[in-house]
Amino acid sequence: MQYEWDENPDLNITPLVDIMLVLMAILMVTAPTIIYQEKITLPKGSKTQTLQKVKSLEIRMDKKGVIYFLKDRYKAISFPDSFLLKTENMDKNIPVYIRADRMLRYKDVMFLLKTVKEAGFSKVSLVTDG
Repeated sequence: MQYEWDENPDLNITPLVDIMLVLMAILMVTAPTIIYQEKITLPKGSKTQTLQKVKSLEIRMDKKGVIYFLKDRYKAISFPDSFLLKTENMDKNIPVYIRADRMLRYKDVMFLLKTVKEAGFSKVSLVTDG
């Protein structure tokens, strides 16, 4: 058996590429699950100040159109005047939350929203279930 110098041997790199692709797939799957945790020392807070609860108003309207505000019940016709009288001495910057039944018509909820806005409250929100 004699070796000929004119032959060019080919390298078969297919197994090497297969192994590298498998390793890359494993890295791509496991990398997002790695959690890096660092030790952080937080500064001490002062215990003398307490967080004040933000005062807010809540207005509810059931599916029959009855409006509930501050433990009282109102019909839609009498609500605007009563609301103006009860809130004339209140701070107009406190948030007002309106909870209305989903079966109400759009115009009924907008009437309530308009009444609160006309009373001078600027932070009015409609509360939803989700």
